[in-house]
Amino acid sequence: MTHTIAVIRGDGIGPEISDASLRVLDALDAGLNYDFVDAGMTALEKHGELLPAATMAAIGKHRVALKGPLTTPVGEGFTSINVELRKRFDLYANLRPAITFPNTKARYDNIDLITVRENTEGAYGSEGQTLSPDGQQAQSLIRVSRRGSERIVRYAYDMARRLGRKKVTIVHKANIMKTTSGLFLSVARDIAKDYPEITSNEMIVDNCCMQLVMRPEQFDVIVTTNLFGDIISDLCAGLVGGLGLAPGANIGTDAAIFEAVHGSAPDIAGKGIANPCALLLGAGQMLEHIGMPDKATRLRQAIRDTMAARDRVTPDLGGTGSTSTFADAIIERVKNSP
Repeated sequence: MTHTIAVIRGDGIGPEISDASLRVLDALDAGLNYDFVDAGMTALEKHGELLPAATMAAIGKHRVALKGPLTTPVGEGFTSINVELRKRFDLYANLRPAITFPNTKARYDNIDLITVRENTEGAYGSEGQTLSPDGQQAQSLIRVSRRGSERIVRYAYDMARRLGRKKVTIVHKANIMKTTSGLFLSVARDIAKDYPEITSNEMIVDNCCMQLVMRPEQFDVIVTTNLFGDIISDLCAGLVGGLGLAPGANIGTDAAIFEAVHGSAPDIAGKGIANPCALLLGAGQMLEHIGMPDKATRLRQAIRDTMAARDRVTPDLGGTGSTSTFADAIIERVKNSP
């Protein structure tokens, strides 16, 4: 059985890590076909727009996309291409796993948690931004809906049940933001009752950040609103060695986009030293999404074994290898795995 996915190779280091990732996916014999489309600066240069209609149509048709990092040009177009994609396809659930891998700059060796972030509303949406004529006062609207809260919290609990996770932490600021964060917390409390086999607890966001630094092993699944999730997930990435190991899944009812959450790193573009792991781990999330969990497990194990051996890894991981040699080492292990 074959499955066609849209592939956005991206800007900066995007093409390098995308090509490496596709080689690894091919070695997994996942039966994937690729429909290459453009977005970001590459699209602007080739087609005169940041998100061409053909790209949007391909994502809508295939319902799954693997996306390299994009550059949003300053002073024109969308505030963020990634945010625009989430809005266009209503990709309401953002999944950011943080897992400890060997031979990294990880602060801990026992982290395995997932941040489930509402992806379409809240303070991060920056709706209704205004600046007073005298430049002395700025404001922005925070919009949280019952529907948005319900679907992200239920997604988190359903995912926890499916993956055998034992605990969900509901993160909020309802002690101060009594309407917006209060609505989210109230909805989450109601939904938690439908999952008695899962331990639920609540944590104010500032305490959550402190607890993540002090004792991250207490967390399993975190569910929270958009801006808090953005901050917490980067904090978690720092605990396990940085954004070079941070994948992200953006999932909606009709489409899903999988990515590396780091930027396009133009300063090292073309040097062949970019670490492809974040996008590869995003590809692992994609494999699970399309019903290939065994191949996702093989991929993650091959990455882990390669990093443990420091076999041809990139300089950020203490090696002297390249993007391409790192992929070669992972491919060898993928092919030799059961």
